Amino acid sequence: MQRTPFEIPEQMREVADRSVNQAKQAFEQFLDATQKAVAKAEGSARTLREGAADVNRQAMAFVEENMAASFDVAQRLVRARTVEEVAAIQQEFVSRQMAKVAEQGKQIGEMVGRAASGAVDKAKK
Repeated sequence: MQRTPFEIPEQMREVADRSVNQAKQAFEQFLDATQKAVAKAEGSARTLREGAADVNRQAMAFVEENMAASFDVAQRLVRARTVEEVAAIQQEFVSRQMAKVAEQGKQIGEMVGRAASGAVDKAKK
């Protein structure tokens, strides 16, 4: 099979790679600030505290995991040399993310259900 060249000057690749790294650093700073805000919010909700804290931590872990995967694919795309390679990288990413999103949604749903059940049990007492 003949490969279709994906010509991008090396300087453009370097600029794109630096941009991805800068975006990743900015996201990590945002994530750190968000985690601090979540930690403060956890202290104000006593009734649902344990369940909400678990859901918050898990949701943040999912965000962090998904963003890491996104930055990884962005760096792989920047380094792609053919259109076929770009398509393969994107297809692999979408397939993995769809499976992850389904599993993460299931896990969050289960955690929210447990937290809600716990809150109802506490309210009955």
